Amino acid sequence: MYKINEIFETIQGEASYTGTPSIFVRLQGCPVGCAWCDTKQTWEVNDTYLVSLEQTVEKKADSDLWANASAQQIFELFQQRSYQAKHVVITGGEPCMYDLNPLCDMLHEHGYTTQIETSGTFEILAPEKTWVTVSPKINMRGGYEVLTSAMQRANEIKHPIAMNKHVEELEALFERTGTRPALVYLQPISQKAKATKLAIEVCKAKNWRLSVQVHKYLGIN
Repeated sequence: MYKINEIFETIQGEASYTGTPSIFVRLQGCPVGCAWCDTKQTWEVNDTYLVSLEQTVEKKADSDLWANASAQQIFELFQQRSYQAKHVVITGGEPCMYDLNPLCDMLHEHGYTTQIETSGTFEILAPEKTWVTVSPKINMRGGYEVLTSAMQRANEIKHPIAMNKHVEELEALFERTGTRPALVYLQPISQKAKATKLAIEVCKAKNWRLSVQVHKYLGIN
């Protein structure tokens, strides 16, 4: 069973799949503790907030409400809601706290592509064809280390930055893990001009790519 915070259809606004119609499956639970996290409502799994799957889909605002659901129930909900997107983004929370093989396998069997967005601090249990976005969370208060295995599995790196030290931490991570994925995106932590300017300058200098959270500029989920 997967713990679901919310499921919704929208446009992917970040990294390689920017602009792709997508179904987001947001899972509940995350011990990493990122200071700038914009989904802190997913951190705790509190039985007080356990509701039906339908209630999580119908939420109008962020909340701690969550539901248990099997891979089959998640797929059936896609059909019930008449979602048209064929790309599924599994995020959180920290989705790799779960074995994602059953969910991804079922979705692949029905013609969907899958993507995981993870901090890289848990082993990635997912099919080879699943696209893995590692947004490495370095030196967070939860004390979790970014795993070499997660960096090796990554199809792309999407690294939030606000200052030079965040770039230096990423370079140090590449050095420690002996990895350097072909696709490296820098994403300003905020939409503030200073962070965006830094990200652009570093992308040009290192031949990396820029991710600007298009959905936030458009004012959509």
